[in-house]
Amino acid sequence: MLEPDSTVRVPPAEGAPGGFGPNAIQILTAEHWSLLASRGLVYTEAMSRTSIFVAALTGAVVALALVAQADDFGDGFVVFALVLLPVIYFLGFVTIVRLAQVNLENARWVQGMNRIRNAYLQLSPELEPYFVTSGRDDRTGLLTTRGLDVMARMPLAVQVVMSTPVVIGVLDAVVFGAIGGIVAGAAGLSTGPAVGVGVLAGLLLSGLLAVVPARHITAWETYRPRFPRPVHASAPAPGSSGAGARPRQGGEPS
Repeated sequence: MLEPDSTVRVPPAEGAPGGFGPNAIQILTAEHWSLLASRGLVYTEAMSRTSIFVAALTGAVVALALVAQADDFGDGFVVFALVLLPVIYFLGFVTIVRLAQVNLENARWVQGMNRIRNAYLQLSPELEPYFVTSGRDDRTGLLTTRGLDVMARMPLAVQVVMSTPVVIGVLDAVVFGAIGGIVAGAAGLSTGPAVGVGVLAGLLLSGLLAVVPARHITAWETYRPRFPRPVHASAPAPGSSGAGARPRQGGEPS
């Protein structure tokens, strides 16, 4: 690998906050790989936590079936269910909260990678047509880098329902509803009212869990990008995807 000439300085791009030093490309590359490794870690944690919850839920259902068969849904089954199911519910709840945090962390790392890519394009603007990811750190740029821009035609409600936190939330709501139904049945209610209590409890928890993604969206409302797409560049010129356009400085209006 050739060492950079310390006497050569890269001229700043138009509108850029300043020039780049002789070691800029090495520093940017190292930071890029660091952010990529961080994204890999949060993805691994998200999948691990999801797998743990699903495996625990599967084991709990099997265990409850065996106890119900042995005890014929007697007092032993009720006690066993009220000991086991709250643990499964807690595991699902913390999984949902952590998945929301992972989404925020992942967006942060993508933001950093987009800013680094913006610097790459300042160093070599002629490479812009070969980038399928974005050099902008605004919301559109982040969605482009994550490949979610191709899903823009899909309704937002459908995208939300397809997300992993919602899937885990539905399963956790079913567990919470089962707890409510078992408690109602143990309190003396007949099967119909007990099932109604369980359904109501599950729906109530679903509404409460909706606060988690809502806070996630609210956090994005306060985000201010450093290199957003210029307002006049909403329709890129032919032959340009807009990723290599002149970066706006942080003080410019977004």
